[in-house]
Amino acid sequence: MNIVYMICLITVNLGVVNILPLPALDGGRILFLLFEFIFRKPVPKKYEAVVHTVGFVILIGLMVVIAFNDIWRIFGG
Repeated sequence: MNIVYMICLITVNLGVVNILPLPALDGGRILFLLFEFIFRKPVPKKYEAVVHTVGFVILIGLMVVIAFNDIWRIFGG
């Protein structure tokens, strides 16, 4: 039963993180759709691509920093 609880907890957490309004995640796409709904005009694909690329690079950079910090903590003391 503990394994099922842990799987449910991880699934819910992943869903919440995915809905965050960050570029390159579903929440970022929702923000673009909301912008289009409010202003009745689509965001140019060029700008949307740039925002998603920058957001993706920031997310990857954050993951690298966190992984490096964890590895440093494990092996560095």
